[in-house]
Amino acid sequence: MFVLGIDSSTQSTKAVVADAETGRVVAEGKAHHPAGTEVDPWAWWTAAQEAVEHAAARTPGKIEAVSVAGQQHGMVALDDAGNPVRDALLWNDTRSAPQARALIDAHGAAALADRTGLVPVASFTLTKLAWLAENEPRHADRVDRVLLPHDWLTWLFADRPERACTDRGDASGTGYYAPATGRWLPDLLGEAMGGRTPRLPDVLGPAESAGRVSGFAPLEGALLGAGTGDNMAGALGIGAGPGDVVVSLGTSGTAFAVADHPCADATGLVAGFCDATGRYLPLVCTLNAARVLSGTASMLGTDLAGLDRLALDAAPGAGGLTLLPYLEGERTPDLPDASGTLTGLRGTNMTPENLARAAVEGMLCGLADGVEALRAVGVDVRRVLLIGGASESAAVRAVAPSLFGVPVEIPEATEYVALGAAKQAAWAISGSTTPPDWELRSEPCPAANIYQGEAVRHAYRTAREQIHGL
Repeated sequence: MFVLGIDSSTQSTKAVVADAETGRVVAEGKAHHPAGTEVDPWAWWTAAQEAVEHAAARTPGKIEAVSVAGQQHGMVALDDAGNPVRDALLWNDTRSAPQARALIDAHGAAALADRTGLVPVASFTLTKLAWLAENEPRHADRVDRVLLPHDWLTWLFADRPERACTDRGDASGTGYYAPATGRWLPDLLGEAMGGRTPRLPDVLGPAESAGRVSGFAPLEGALLGAGTGDNMAGALGIGAGPGDVVVSLGTSGTAFAVADHPCADATGLVAGFCDATGRYLPLVCTLNAARVLSGTASMLGTDLAGLDRLALDAAPGAGGLTLLPYLEGERTPDLPDASGTLTGLRGTNMTPENLARAAVEGMLCGLADGVEALRAVGVDVRRVLLIGGASESAAVRAVAPSLFGVPVEIPEATEYVALGAAKQAAWAISGSTTPPDWELRSEPCPAANIYQGEAVRHAYRTAREQIHGL
């Protein structure tokens, strides 16, 4: 029996078909998304169809179930005909930073963390809807229901039924859901939207079905899983267990772990999400990860392989150069208007090798701070599992163990978000009380000098304090 998982990420849609018993991937498809921080949601539907058609055509049998994982937080606001009232604002659109600050001023960070597991930043859906109400009231007046990107695609695969659905993992990233009670908070949403109260999707359990695919021939009649957010699907796909922290280096950087109890961090560093199994997913997110490397490579007139060679030719600490890689502003720490800063420049260290090394170290230092924040809320950190596109970098693999201070392993390369969605689909069709146990292999990174790593992190923290007062 074959199941299909979809990862509708910021940059593209990936579709993975797997054997439901073993998790062995038998077919894949991919289609790109438009660039930008606001996107027409119909573009995701077009890409999803293209990616699925490509994967389904190469599958040696019928696909029995499908589930969708999507980028978190994106605001898909629909009118009463089920059409978007405007382009969706993505997680990395920072225009709603003033609304985030206003919500904190009105309610208090601790109170919001207790209710929602989150302290508002511009990434979260609640702030985007508050921005819509304040800046585009005519659009806000037309909003009949609000969905997230994975909800939108699941709803379309089901041929737009009267009731849309979501899961607790993705719902917990909106800012108007209570992870501790499993309920929406319509009063908070209505207040943010100036008294408007859009319809919200039903929240399904981890293995519940959202119905069946209707009107899309390659998957016609296939069971629809609940779907989830991309980070939740990544944790499910990789099979994270106690003591594991997953660090994902994609467009954004994330550090997260599965926990048995909800998290409420009044500092806002750790987002208290739910996971895709019925537990919780404390998570730290940075806006800048893989593109720090690609941007630096472009500036140095080389490619990513060339950047690796340059970085590995430099000594730890990059000769005193430190990069604060806030190229697109930053979410953790909350600096939406920041830009990247290179400090410590001297005539003796201005080399391509040191700049390449500083880029790798700066990107990873932000995630290492994230791992420390997880420790501070009680997460047991015994091992880091490094995934995402930038985890393929030889320089990243060489530097990471010294900065994280624990063993680092690289799971076998695959599309973990899409694979996690496929695992959710297999779980939904199996009727089991637990998700499938698919075996995955990982490769340890070489051990590193943690004292060198501590020196690099100290320089990073010092630069951050001097530049941003944090």
